[in-house]
Amino acid sequence: MDVAERFRDLDGLALLESARPGRNARWSYLTADPVAVLETPGEGPDPFATARRVLARLAGDETADPDAPRFTGGLVGFLGYDLGRRLEVIPTLAHADQELPLLRLALHDWVLAWDRRNGAAWLAGRAVDERIGRLDRRLADVLARIRDPHPAMTDASASGPVLEFRSGLDRPAYERGVEAVRQSIASGELYQANLTRRLETPFRGDPWPLYRRLRTGDPSLFSAFLDLGRSPVSGATRALLSASPEPFLSVTHDGRIATDPIKGTRPRGRDRAEDRSLACELLASAKDRAENVMIVDVLRNDLGRVCVPGTVRVPRLCRLERTATVQHLVSTVTGRLRPGVDAFTVLAASFPGGSITGAPKIRAMQVLEGLEPVRRGPYTGAAGWIGADGAMQTSILIRTFVADGQRLTLHVGGGITWRSDPAAEWDETVAKARGPLTAIGAREVSA
Repeated sequence: MDVAERFRDLDGLALLESARPGRNARWSYLTADPVAVLETPGEGPDPFATARRVLARLAGDETADPDAPRFTGGLVGFLGYDLGRRLEVIPTLAHADQELPLLRLALHDWVLAWDRRNGAAWLAGRAVDERIGRLDRRLADVLARIRDPHPAMTDASASGPVLEFRSGLDRPAYERGVEAVRQSIASGELYQANLTRRLETPFRGDPWPLYRRLRTGDPSLFSAFLDLGRSPVSGATRALLSASPEPFLSVTHDGRIATDPIKGTRPRGRDRAEDRSLACELLASAKDRAENVMIVDVLRNDLGRVCVPGTVRVPRLCRLERTATVQHLVSTVTGRLRPGVDAFTVLAASFPGGSITGAPKIRAMQVLEGLEPVRRGPYTGAAGWIGADGAMQTSILIRTFVADGQRLTLHVGGGITWRSDPAAEWDETVAKARGPLTAIGAREVSA
């Protein structure tokens, strides 16, 4: 984390790190000063056509060292939830009030990587357009910054006024939304939908100190800071600050794919006994288990569109995983990609993630568009990297603050089924917001 301070003056700082132990927590990555930035989906039926061409500028040879980092250069960035409009037919009802692109993918030719397994640090690079001399100069500059004995440091402990977040949907409105989803389920339109609400506060400051507090106060498997450049309206820094516990899609260079949907949530207990009681309640809940299994079926269908027939498996179903403030049911779906299918094809087939839309996915997205007053923006999209060798690692952008140059926002939500109780669903969103808000010294207040 302290090394990142030495690169904060560079554009496009990206830090993807594992801030807590876990199965997916081996590597953390830092990069900055991208060679190219893509902020517009490709024209035509394939929104990733331009991204493919940009990524092809990097040397794509695979490393033979099994201990080397999985990512050694490529695209880093995010896909916003509303990119799904390019992939499916969704009505335009919710208000778009954040001046952010549908996607931002930056081409990076160098990466600093840390191996949590053995403490090793790596500096890796890939030449762009076969310009080896240019890569050598850029790597030398990175090494000089690392060896700087007097780096500028951010005081993450410095505290200003407590940030007070207000919800765009009050409790009665959110509970009416839950009931509307239940009626859609009763009429046979849906099995489940993931209803969300947005909290916000005015903010034009530096988001980096907030991220430093978030990553330590609410540690997650997929912490991320993505610098999105300055707002053309206010001139303030725009960024994503994520403490996501949920992976989206992981692809290896040899075509193995996995996804780990989260569905089913309880808060952590005040002591060990209460914590265990809440965990047992969650594991025994027919509603939460059904919710998780429905999303597993959605993802099996998504992966089935791109995988070799018969290779899609569910090796883990409804296991318990915990964060600092909540505990979840998590499943795993795996498969092997068909020949000729790449990471971009996988994204087109699976985006946005089923765990944050519903089942059936497209109809759930259509119903939610009429219940959520503002667009989700980056929230419930994906963040991560796509390597020059075809590998990919992404997370679902939940527990994520968006600094858009005017405000700081945080969405929270939950999966709604026929058995959902509107009051309990509101309480679940409050519990989900508490972790990230507390981590940055903020709170939710009534409008």
